[in-house]
Amino acid sequence: MYRWVDHTSELELEIQAPSEEAVFAEAIAALAELVGDGGGPPMAREVEVAADDHALLLVEWLTELVYLSELEELVPERIASMELTEGRLRATVEGHRARPRHLVKAVTLHRLELSGDDEAGWRARVVLDV
Repeated sequence: MYRWVDHTSELELEIQAPSEEAVFAEAIAALAELVGDGGGPPMAREVEVAADDHALLLVEWLTELVYLSELEELVPERIASMELTEGRLRATVEGHRARPRHLVKAVTLHRLELSGDDEAGWRARVVLDV
């Protein structure tokens, strides 16, 4: 589950998920809702990001997805496969080619959070500069 919280020139994304992997899947679903438009031909891309911790990995993940939407006109919709290890995320992202809305200027570190466990669930927060 995810929800958007409005701020002046920012959007805060809050995610609750049963697993850490599901946090990254919810993040792509949220971004698809934000930048998506209609449909187009299907696309898939391999994505790999690295960071010192998993909260920063979430920032890098969203930053790479925003980059792909801007550069390759990919509206990312879902994760076909994912490998999440210490400090690295590899995934096959599926979506469609379209002209995504260019809303996101940057994924920020402001109020960044990723915490939890698979028993109690996971919670994440990330702020986008729009």
